[in-house]
Amino acid sequence: MPIANLDEIRAKIGLSIGVSGWIEVGQDRIGAFADATDDHQFIHVDPVAAAAAGLGGTIAHGFLSLSLLSRMAADVMLIPDTAKMALNYGLDRVRFLAPVRAGKRVRGHFTLDGIEEKSPGQVLIRQTVSVEIEGEDKPALTAQWLGLVFT
Repeated sequence: MPIANLDEIRAKIGLSIGVSGWIEVGQDRIGAFADATDDHQFIHVDPVAAAAAGLGGTIAHGFLSLSLLSRMAADVMLIPDTAKMALNYGLDRVRFLAPVRAGKRVRGHFTLDGIEEKSPGQVLIRQTVSVEIEGEDKPALTAQWLGLVFT
């Protein structure tokens, strides 16, 4: 994660702050997520049934794609040089726009939307993330993501 002072980060509000590396969403990852969440719907775990339903094979859970934001952010998220720790503060908006088929790769495009001081020593960072699916026109999802940084 790139480290910068708060003024340098504020100067990037409204700008793209980067694109993460690619992450493969293979069937093993999808199956592990199904096990972790007890969501074993056939569209995620049964390639034959998913293909027969017109999906062409299994697809990742939307929440699996969303959960990969943490890994994607590690590549590009701007962290204040005074940060002691950061917490996931939540999401203001999430839209799942296209399925991620098993075996595809995804990556995140991050735009810094804003920074605000929540209280002394706590900074809220807002960013919009679009998750690109390699070789596809529509993104898997878009989200407005909030991170709380303790300085």
